[in-house]
Amino acid sequence: MRMALSSSVRTKRWTRVEYERLVDLGAFRPGERLELVGAALLVREPQGGPHFTAVGLIEDVLREVFGADWTIRAQGPIALDDDSEPEPDIAVVPGSRRDHRYAHPSHPVLIVEVADSSLDFARGEKASLYARAWIADYWILNLQERLLEVYREPTPAPQARYGHRYSATISPTAGRPGRGVGARARHHRPARCAA
Repeated sequence: MRMALSSSVRTKRWTRVEYERLVDLGAFRPGERLELVGAALLVREPQGGPHFTAVGLIEDVLREVFGADWTIRAQGPIALDDDSEPEPDIAVVPGSRRDHRYAHPSHPVLIVEVADSSLDFARGEKASLYARAWIADYWILNLQERLLEVYREPTPAPQARYGHRYSATISPTAGRPGRGVGARARHHRPARCAA
């Protein structure tokens, strides 16, 4: 049974610095699947076979498409802002892994979430969070409908959870060879981002 918190219950809002300090102090069990989203510590959904396989396949394809000047991070922390350090399923960041050895990257050019039971959260809260950080491209691999959803053009939106949303949404044709984002992505090599 899920209990609702009354308005008199206070919760602790965490900053990214406080969260990283707790991680450094060993406050969490190894392998505990937590992420900081909007100043709240959230437990991430467990990974079933389809989720884990999808993450690996996306990582393989994006590594080939983006090439050696980019790092494809699978389920690694992103220093998004002062109160968020999510661990998206995939983040594409400029540079090599060594470029981020002292601090988590903060400006991915693409974030991908693989979602099944967390689909509403990915479309709502996570999309608003990534739009607030001006992440230009946010993709959701929707395992329920076997569909890739592409979100672009972050924009302010006071009604959204974190005050921003994506104004352009594309749901490419799924399951048809030669159509959709996957077919075009093989022929597109992104320009190197200026640091």
